[in-house]
Amino acid sequence: MAGADGDDSLYPIAVLIDELRNEDVQLRLNSIKKLSTIALALGVERTRTELLPFLTDTIYDEDEVLLALAEQLGSFTALVGGPDFVYCLLPPLESLATVEETVVRDKAVESLRKISHEHSPVDLEVHFEPLVKRLASGDWFTSRTSACGLFSVCYPRVSSTVKAEIRQHFRTLCSDDTPMVRRAAASKLGEFAKVLELDYVKSDIIPLFTTLASDEQDSVRLLAVEACVSIAQLLPQEDLEALVMPTLRQAAEDKSWRVRYMVADKFSELQKAVGPEITKNDLVPAFQNLLKDCEAEVRAAAANKVKEFCENLPDDSKENIIMSHILPCVKELVSDTNQHVKSALASVIMGLSTILGKDDTIEHLLPLFLAQLKDECPEVRLNIISNLDCVNEVIGIRQLSQSLLPAIVELAEDAKWRVRLAIIEYMPLLAGQLGVEFFDEKLNSLCMAWLVDHVYAIREAATCNLMKLVEKFGAEWAQNTIVPKVVAMANDPNYLHRMTTLFCINALSEACGQDITTKQMLPIVLKMSGDQVANVRFNVAKSLQKIGPVLENTALQAEVKPVLEKLATDQDMDVKYFAQEAISVLALA
Repeated sequence: MAGADGDDSLYPIAVLIDELRNEDVQLRLNSIKKLSTIALALGVERTRTELLPFLTDTIYDEDEVLLALAEQLGSFTALVGGPDFVYCLLPPLESLATVEETVVRDKAVESLRKISHEHSPVDLEVHFEPLVKRLASGDWFTSRTSACGLFSVCYPRVSSTVKAEIRQHFRTLCSDDTPMVRRAAASKLGEFAKVLELDYVKSDIIPLFTTLASDEQDSVRLLAVEACVSIAQLLPQEDLEALVMPTLRQAAEDKSWRVRYMVADKFSELQKAVGPEITKNDLVPAFQNLLKDCEAEVRAAAANKVKEFCENLPDDSKENIIMSHILPCVKELVSDTNQHVKSALASVIMGLSTILGKDDTIEHLLPLFLAQLKDECPEVRLNIISNLDCVNEVIGIRQLSQSLLPAIVELAEDAKWRVRLAIIEYMPLLAGQLGVEFFDEKLNSLCMAWLVDHVYAIREAATCNLMKLVEKFGAEWAQNTIVPKVVAMANDPNYLHRMTTLFCINALSEACGQDITTKQMLPIVLKMSGDQVANVRFNVAKSLQKIGPVLENTALQAEVKPVLEKLATDQDMDVKYFAQEAISVLALA
């Protein structure tokens, strides 16, 4: 009997070995995903002595299997016996951190970072730190890139001698021969700086930062810009000018557009990190240059930051800087040759009105908004319209209404259906800002035209739009303006338009209330139950189910029930099905 028990206990590992050697990748993947179950079955002791060595020895497989394994091991601490034994997970993860596929390496590093916190300080020095050293001095660049992500997690909890070694390894990797390794080191520079003592930030990190920021590879230089934000946050104000600014100035004028793009992209964070004085003296001219850059991508990235940059300027000189330095560049960008630049600017320019106030907005920004509303690129017009609420708060939308209308009409009839869809979504917002009279006079006909658009998504959005408008303007407005037009569509020769009538009634019934629904909309739905197109008939059944709860009980019994019963004996299967469903939901049986 004892022998049989022994065999039983070997069973999970035997199955795993079989599945991991199976030809089918999916099977191997599944067995890795069940790893925690197998570890539970084996118990902590055997997981440590049998399962982990087995996994460490068999690491040569398809990347997706290795990826799953790297992920699983990150949450394996409890299964090997808790923090005291967490170091047992290091050998398989070390192997995974050296494989060729980047995604697998990254996942292994992520898991190593996760379990590093579960090591005691002693285990960190005895087990984890030697692993980092081995990776950092590995022959293949793959292991050296992985090491870059591990320095910052073990540094804070080791002795000062080991700290010195870690700093030395990081320095070495920052000047590695392989660009991929320097790139990995540059991407972790800011993170590593955050865990270092301030003196070492100045003595070690700054020289590395300066070197990486003038690397021959632009992919390394642009990552140094990212690190610049973290480093600037760590240093006292008086050191910034000497230690960080020369490098930042150089990056803002780098010969590679990718580096300049990175500076533009991180501009608001840099601005917060360096403080108001340096912003006034250094960043304002740098920002002007980025807004005038010869590469469209850089101009677009800078244009995206215009509002944030202006908001974060020091209060005492905010208006002056915007009016004399930023606004002239913005005016040029409004007529930029590249549509992405104009579009990026249009998505933030409205925000300047709240910063500048009423008079300056009317004098300086309004002409720009009006020019953008007439832009040939639909995205530009759309971005202006979608941000109208900022301007409305400052100057009121009436100032814009004369130019707004033609722009809205053009977008509403744009050949691209996604543009039409986007403008529909802003309609309730516009309606609220423009008021009911203006809306009825100018925009109502557009909203009705969308109901018969040839794209279903537009018809659906238009229906939803009507419901939001009724919620805004009230049931009486709906009764006079909307319901008659919707009802008229019930006689349209196109069955798709007749179906839209039903969809509108579904959407409007709740907002319009019992009286209007019973008197004006219900008769139309009931009349349509005799439509020759089955799709219309089964939508009648669905509509009756939807509006049933809004109707009076007498109308339900006297008018709805007979119609549904008739539809329930229809020749068409779908009509029958939806009619029976409506009868049971409305409890009319």
